[in-house]
Amino acid sequence: MADAQAEDGTSKKKSQLILTIAGVAVLTLLGAGGGFVVGKLVSPKIVSVGADQKAQQEAEAKKAEAAKKGEPGLPHIATEANGIVQLEPIVTNLAYPSENWLRLEVAVMFDGPPDAKLAEDVHQDILAYVRTVSLQQIEGPRGFQYLRDDIQERVDLRSAGRVSKVMFRTFVIE
Repeated sequence: MADAQAEDGTSKKKSQLILTIAGVAVLTLLGAGGGFVVGKLVSPKIVSVGADQKAQQEAEAKKAEAAKKGEPGLPHIATEANGIVQLEPIVTNLAYPSENWLRLEVAVMFDGPPDAKLAEDVHQDILAYVRTVSLQQIEGPRGFQYLRDDIQERVDLRSAGRVSKVMFRTFVIE
């Protein structure tokens, strides 16, 4: 009787072991098949990105060749003829914490002919203001909007309405 129970116990253990191995094998095959399908779905996108980069490099090469030949390229929008003056980049540290640096590139749009002296005064005024700003004041989208509004207000006061718009080109905090 004890021998019959021992044989039944080992046969149950063997059948459970076989079922576990079969379950793991089935799950492995399902995982591999799913990975293959996802890979096939993603791989055309990766190839198309590579093709886009190649096309962009070819366009840049053509543009460089045209520049060497003296052919005019696309005109810059920010020109003094359009009343837009690109100011020199502003690089300064913030008021608090002072180890954080800010780089800001700004262009201003004049209502009439651009004035270089006024543009330089606006540049210096923006630089002086940005030095008083703390990192906590300009965190997040709302803080950035407040910074834009404050700079626009300072430029309006400095220029007496001759500058109609301040355009942020780059804004980097390090």
